[in-house]
Amino acid sequence: MSQPATIWDEKPHIVLHRSDDTMQIPLVNAYSWTLGRGSENDIPLSDKCASRNHAMFQIVGESSYFLIDLGSRNGSFVNGKRVTIPVSLKNGDRIILGETKLEFYCPETITSPDTNARPNNDENTDAAATAMLHKRQLITVLVVDIRDFTKLTQQMDEQILSEAIGTWFRRAGEIIDRYGSWVDKYIGDAVMTVWIHDAGSGSETVATQDMLKVYRALHELYEMSNQLNQQFELPFQLRVGAGVNTGYAMVGQMGTSEHPDYTALGDTVNAAFRLESSTKQLGLDVAIGSMTYGHTPYAAVLLPLKQYSVDLKGYTTPTVTYAGTFNELGTYIQKLDSD
Repeated sequence: MSQPATIWDEKPHIVLHRSDDTMQIPLVNAYSWTLGRGSENDIPLSDKCASRNHAMFQIVGESSYFLIDLGSRNGSFVNGKRVTIPVSLKNGDRIILGETKLEFYCPETITSPDTNARPNNDENTDAAATAMLHKRQLITVLVVDIRDFTKLTQQMDEQILSEAIGTWFRRAGEIIDRYGSWVDKYIGDAVMTVWIHDAGSGSETVATQDMLKVYRALHELYEMSNQLNQQFELPFQLRVGAGVNTGYAMVGQMGTSEHPDYTALGDTVNAAFRLESSTKQLGLDVAIGSMTYGHTPYAAVLLPLKQYSVDLKGYTTPTVTYAGTFNELGTYIQKLDSD
């Protein structure tokens, strides 16, 4: 029997099938929603097969919805396929968490607006207001990638892989949030996050504590990855690599005034991904851009990274980077803490 139409039919929402009824839950006025057996979740599940913190819906960018498994025991499935890395959702996707069945709906009018349509006066006013939220700001971009993920998928049991990688993404999100940032993008087995330094004052400097948040978050992500090697039986050591880049970018505010979200665009972002890729060529863990190095407190004295000239994909001239290991980064943080 079909469900009666509701006001949420035109908004992103999920349909949750319970043992005795079906309910629609809107995915609006926030940027993430957790699901699980625990009462602390945004969407509690009455399901003995669901983990206490099972999965999360998250908006990334303006209107992309992802399902992220949080290291659940029995897994999360989208259209019958088990989730390991965050999965981008499409209108009508069928989801199973434990024994709970859901459907995800995001009407085409929201996910694929008609850019050729002529807006009315109200829409013009709203578009102008939105455009004002895009500013050129000084930012630092961090990209962290799970090394040899394809080999892991080939050599690991699917259930253990899903639980291990889901745990990694859950803890990564917690670390990033603790250091004052957010996940801006999921690209396969990589996470991109952004720190905004310039709030529009015109300053071209980065406060010492702002830059240290980036380095502390990165080193904690590395330590967390090492801890997973002790927690799960993996065929080889789980490793991560990272690129860090500082520069100006167009930063746009998304979401609602109560729950703002931001996204960054431009060459500063692209270069961070290229720097992360360069660590594989160099055989090192971390590569930072020259502007990041310039804003790093006491870099010339305390930061034991070496200078390299690397050819980044899409760039016509070699790029200067400073690269090294996570242990060297940890040494830098320890020296700062001891002063």
